[in-house]
Amino acid sequence: MKHIRNFCIIAHIDHGKSTLADRLLQETKTVSERDLKEQTLDDMDLERERGITIKSHAIQMNYQHEGQEYVLNLIDTPGHVDFSYEVSRSIAACEGALLIVDAAQGIQAQTISNLYLALDHDLVIIPVLNKMDLPGAMPEEVKDQIEELILCDRDEIIPASGKTGLGVDKILEAIVDRIPAPKGDPNAPLKALIFDSVYNSFRGIIAYFKVINGEINSGDKVKFVHTGKEYLADEIGVLRMKQEPRKSISAGNVGYIISGIKEAKEVKVGDTITHTNDPTKEAIQGFEDVKPMVFAGIYPVDTEDFEDLRDSMAKLQLNDASLVFEPESSMALGFGFRCGFLGMLHMEIIQERLEREFGMTVITTVPNVSYHAFVKGSEMVIVNNPTDLPEPNHIDHVEEPFISAQIITASEYVGAIMGLCMEKRGVLKNQVYLTTNRVELVFEMPMAEVVFDFYDKLKSISRGYASFDYHPIEYRDSHLVKLDILLNGKQVDALSAIIHRDKAYEYGKKICVKLKELIPKQQFEIAIQAGIGSKIIARETIKAMRKDVTSKCYGGDITRKRKLLEKQKAGKKRMRQVGSVEIPQSAFMAVLKIND
Repeated sequence: MKHIRNFCIIAHIDHGKSTLADRLLQETKTVSERDLKEQTLDDMDLERERGITIKSHAIQMNYQHEGQEYVLNLIDTPGHVDFSYEVSRSIAACEGALLIVDAAQGIQAQTISNLYLALDHDLVIIPVLNKMDLPGAMPEEVKDQIEELILCDRDEIIPASGKTGLGVDKILEAIVDRIPAPKGDPNAPLKALIFDSVYNSFRGIIAYFKVINGEINSGDKVKFVHTGKEYLADEIGVLRMKQEPRKSISAGNVGYIISGIKEAKEVKVGDTITHTNDPTKEAIQGFEDVKPMVFAGIYPVDTEDFEDLRDSMAKLQLNDASLVFEPESSMALGFGFRCGFLGMLHMEIIQERLEREFGMTVITTVPNVSYHAFVKGSEMVIVNNPTDLPEPNHIDHVEEPFISAQIITASEYVGAIMGLCMEKRGVLKNQVYLTTNRVELVFEMPMAEVVFDFYDKLKSISRGYASFDYHPIEYRDSHLVKLDILLNGKQVDALSAIIHRDKAYEYGKKICVKLKELIPKQQFEIAIQAGIGSKIIARETIKAMRKDVTSKCYGGDITRKRKLLEKQKAGKKRMRQVGSVEIPQSAFMAVLKIND
């Protein structure tokens, strides 16, 4: 055990974490020069294109130091705020962390929040100043920020560059020298932490784990504590570039287990593995089910594709256990699914993967968060879909989730960012100057205001210099109403939204105007209305396409023309009663961009 080191990498998006991991793999000869490619650990096309890590990875390296061979387990973590639970489990499996900071951008919000996670688990932090080869690098200023943040000596900060390979040897030495060996009792009952799982179409679900106490052997009967399921360890092994089977894995080490599991729900990140006949006394602390924060409906463009969409979603869930979905139907869109996502980026990625990996073209409805509605008589209803909200006369009050948002930006943008957050019903809780021109702002604001377009607006008003991170705090009482959109008196449930009463009129008006532009004209007049309960608060009218029925009348008595016009009027009235209005797909998309 004393020659094992388990570590992870903490960084904000685009600070060069995957590139530096490539250099570590190269330096330790884990990957041959022929197999090496940019961002070796990011194996999804989407990850490479966007330059973000979506799925965490683990890999084992061997490293020679002063004549002794060490086993280094790198447990990679996703960088985006949506995947913070996955990051916390990866951190729990490590004893140390590399804190990577971009020498040109300095410390960002995500770095700080993941650093606090690492400090909560008592990890040893090795600060690394990356991208030293950039012409815009400011090593001295950023070193000051790191010193203030983690109270370390200036000499402990390792200058490095993922591109040129500068400082990689120093990082490996620091991992061996500074990070402690894992603690654990190899003779105690088996206790292992699942920190990730992947799906293989031939072998079922493969769980990645770290053994804390005891030893696991191939062929052992094991039990997953939280789900209570028992399995046979068909194959266990370590994670190199390819999975390498082993006979046994003992305390302190990281490996994988294949036991023919087909259901994604049976393997939960954070669960504990133990032996069936000699179980551990207590499970590992900190396990929780992943809680979706944003809900949206996903519908096939063609209703005949519903079963294909169900299969695609089930396969996607095997690969991404944090996706939650259940069937629902809508009057306007037919059959589809109500899906729960960790955040807006997660939702975008799922939509993109459905299109790329399964060839499914889908319509996504307006995203919303989960509300708690208290019906008179104190019963609570969880509302994930606007149509689930009880009638206004039955509701006592509605609570919505609030988050604590942490924004780090240059001081010149503070005014504009405060204005944006106040407009989104945010309350400023704290303001700290990290350096003379970098400010950390902490706001408490409703989650519903953030899921829409907050992040895009934040980036545009700060010219890309603001970094944003959030965590949920609690549900609070708010004055919320359900806004319905009606076409010719018929409600379009896919366009309904739960919104704060103060903003309902403005939002309703905008949607009506937008729909007027997008819905094509018909032979009859179409009324577009926005209403709260039975009260209409906004209206637009699409005029009918009018055919000139009097063109064939040349002269003669006015009553002949009047007769033709009256006949047309009666026809239009009848048409309006039976005619249905087709809503183009662009209308559903436009609602998402209503405030642009």
